[in-house]
Amino acid sequence: MEVNVMYLAVVLAVVAYLYRWITRNNGYFHDKPIPSMAVTPFFGVSAPLLLRKVTFPDFIETLYNKYPGVKVFGMFETITPFFMIRDPELIKQIAIKDFDHFVDHRPTFGLFDDESAEHPNALFRKTLFSMTGQRWKEMRATLSPAFTGSKMRLMFSLMGESFDAMVDHYAKKAGASGRVEVEVKDMISRVSINIIASCAFGIKVDCFKEQDHEFLYHGRRMMDFGRPIVIARLMAMRIFPKLSSRLGLDLLDTEQAEYFTKVFQETIKARESHGVVRNDMIDLLLQARKGTLKFQEEKDDQEGFATVQESDVGKVDVSKSMSEAEMIAQCLVFFLGGFDTVSSCAMFTVYELVRNPEVQQKLYEEVLETSKELNGKPLSYDALQKMKYMDMVVSETLRLWPLAPATDRLCTKDYTIDDGQGVRYTIDKGTCVWFPAAGLHRDPQYFPNPERFDPERFNDENKRNINLGAYIPFGIGPRNCIGSRFALMEVKAVMYFLLLKFSIVRGPNTQIPLQLRKGFTNLGPEKGLYVELKLR
Repeated sequence: MEVNVMYLAVVLAVVAYLYRWITRNNGYFHDKPIPSMAVTPFFGVSAPLLLRKVTFPDFIETLYNKYPGVKVFGMFETITPFFMIRDPELIKQIAIKDFDHFVDHRPTFGLFDDESAEHPNALFRKTLFSMTGQRWKEMRATLSPAFTGSKMRLMFSLMGESFDAMVDHYAKKAGASGRVEVEVKDMISRVSINIIASCAFGIKVDCFKEQDHEFLYHGRRMMDFGRPIVIARLMAMRIFPKLSSRLGLDLLDTEQAEYFTKVFQETIKARESHGVVRNDMIDLLLQARKGTLKFQEEKDDQEGFATVQESDVGKVDVSKSMSEAEMIAQCLVFFLGGFDTVSSCAMFTVYELVRNPEVQQKLYEEVLETSKELNGKPLSYDALQKMKYMDMVVSETLRLWPLAPATDRLCTKDYTIDDGQGVRYTIDKGTCVWFPAAGLHRDPQYFPNPERFDPERFNDENKRNINLGAYIPFGIGPRNCIGSRFALMEVKAVMYFLLLKFSIVRGPNTQIPLQLRKGFTNLGPEKGLYVELKLR
């Protein structure tokens, strides 16, 4: 009996200690002259999201609308104090002008330091997204030359077979009826996998002929962030970052890490044995490792509106030696961006074209005109860039359906805010800020009638009036998305080839309005998006 009482006392003491440790900062915002939300121990404000009661965009938009009219308010995301930045001008000041105070992302995948970064299991911590401080600056400058317009032109030539395979597959399935039902995310993810396999890993894959190809299996498995084990790892890395880093805890399953490592190693071996040059990501990474890949300033007046510009950080001439694990990790970043961002953006574009047939018709007319101008020649990167209405449609899709509902920054040194009206406070080192894209993109102050899909917001006249601090589909400042050109190029090409061959129409299983998955997961429909492709 006494032993049981002793064990109970020990358990209660441990629970009390953990509770006290977890809630130790709960009073952080009490002395700040800004509104702040009530704290739920352990969850912060994130309980509805982590318990899968709301979608990620709705979660961010609800938070954004909590205190209308204020520039900043405070809250806790799990156990970390967060400042929600609602003011576009302050977002630009923090993310660009005063970037030296907010160089890093929050340590989502554990801490990044010299010891933990070398752990053999920690592939995600070696990605550009996870790197911090000087190591991030060096890697960004090393990789930036690989994502310029000139490199995209070379890489675009590797994509043609993938688009042809997609169109031919569904044209055959349409058969005599001339119609075929497709689940859009599945369709786009298959062409994206083909492209990623070719452009990032240097191998030929056809996921339309091989429906259960292992590359597709491992890719989907890696991208399934809604699995309980992944959420558990993520929570552990957020709440116990030091311990998680030391243990080598990673978001990526060992099975997927080993698979992509093997594919990469075999490709490198074949390249070195046969002297193959393909102008793909592996070639560019090999050039970067040798120090022969240099940033070249380019002027491209036809770049899409959503394309982010490289900052001075990415233009520095560096010669950073990359380990094999770091090269594999950057291929995984390419995979993450190319697979999920592209397939989701293209899926939502299809959704809006089905809902707005007049927009689809206008876009088809531009596609047809471009095809006639090519006069039998294959679609080129430059021809794609000249399609103004295509860019307007994709830009509006990214506004209404931001694939990153919020972007975070970690405060790396104390930062004082003075609103000029006597309100002055400090964002302390170790706390975080959030830029709420999902809230800003649907704020009528910046986008009138925000629920309406209206590509004309981005025509030559109107886009000049858009506040660039309120439109951040690929982030903002030096830590913006390095692959925006590649993502936009692929989305536009997918839409070009689909519309050239098919009209996209509502079918019996098309869900309108679309119901999104709930919880902390990548943006997508709960039950898929089914439409019909009708041969022209």
